Amino acid sequence: MMHGRDPLVLGEVVGDVLDPFTRSATMRVVYNNSEITNGTRLRQSVVMTPPTIEIESNNWRGSKLYTLVMVDPDAPSPTNPEQREYLQWLVTDIPETMDARYGNEIVPYEGPRTPAGIHRIVFVLFRQESRQTIYAPGWRQNFNTRDFAAVYNLGLPVAAVYFNCQREHGCGGRR
Repeated sequence: MMHGRDPLVLGEVVGDVLDPFTRSATMRVVYNNSEITNGTRLRQSVVMTPPTIEIESNNWRGSKLYTLVMVDPDAPSPTNPEQREYLQWLVTDIPETMDARYGNEIVPYEGPRTPAGIHRIVFVLFRQESRQTIYAPGWRQNFNTRDFAAVYNLGLPVAAVYFNCQREHGCGGRR
């Protein structure tokens, strides 16, 4: 289980977006040939196009399909996150070891927009029991990853990672 030194706990991703979970898959998120780790800082310009995402499960038998959710819990600004969570991307039926673009894109990728402050951009991976129909929400703002997982019986995440994003000339800390 997660502990206090876990970067997802320290970054308050666990709490704001997710409940504590035990990681049981590896998700590599790569923008422009560089893999992100929790807390990596990226400028908006670097994340305009979707990353490459590779998934490997740890000894899982059964379905090897995954659902990926990408959200911004700090929209429009960390001090006033009234659009939390803003849904940046939603892909289902991603086959294991294949890039996310082999999945079924339900909500097209939108590069994060960070008008103020530094935003946490969170990738959350769920394992699917089987192929299932997932509907696009009517809008991107005020998405709720926990509710989404509950509605579609996805259970707890199997992996998550986040990076910090700010606009080109943004300076200073989280506001």
